[in-house]
Amino acid sequence: MNTILFDMDGTLFDTEKHYQWAWRKAIADAGYELDASEVLKLRSLGAPYNVAQFQEWFGEEVDYRAIRQERVDLMKDMLAHEIPLKPQVPQTLEKLRQMGYSMAVVTATAQEQAVSNLKLAGLLPFFDHVISASMVKRGKPAPDVYLYACEVLGVQPENCYAVEDSPNGVMSAHAAGCRTIMIPDLSQPDAELSRLLYRKLDTFGELINILKK
Repeated sequence: MNTILFDMDGTLFDTEKHYQWAWRKAIADAGYELDASEVLKLRSLGAPYNVAQFQEWFGEEVDYRAIRQERVDLMKDMLAHEIPLKPQVPQTLEKLRQMGYSMAVVTATAQEQAVSNLKLAGLLPFFDHVISASMVKRGKPAPDVYLYACEVLGVQPENCYAVEDSPNGVMSAHAAGCRTIMIPDLSQPDAELSRLLYRKLDTFGELINILKK
């Protein structure tokens, strides 16, 4: 196994807490109330699932696209000049590259924005491909984006590690057949999610120890 697929926000970038704030603000500005624990469900959730989730919360008449656009604008302003990284990310990616791993990003973020953010963060050179859920019919937690990433890279899912921070990401990678490693960000896995994991790590830097060839 010499391929690693990385989620981006919450795994490489320390941005999920900011996305949570932006979602809550956009939802409140639209006149709705939602508990913070419910907003966590939106992490890495694909667009079609987002629409259904908002309709379940607020009814068929909810203008999901307007709320999402405000969230997009808030995040664009926040991340315009600097992308906060999770601890030990550049050093770990450099070491994994030296160890011979091929690496790609598999993200719910639109591809153009993902590439821009990775470039701003100084991480783009580490990755052979940047795969977005916008390239497939269904985003996470469906397996489509990971299956597509494996197709692009010319590898079988069972020969890939996938590194994720959220339940939706874990379910997507596991359903595709990848060996899934979770580094929790805003919440820990419950018993059901834990059964889908190859390993759970506390820090990004621990990847070196478990991926030594």
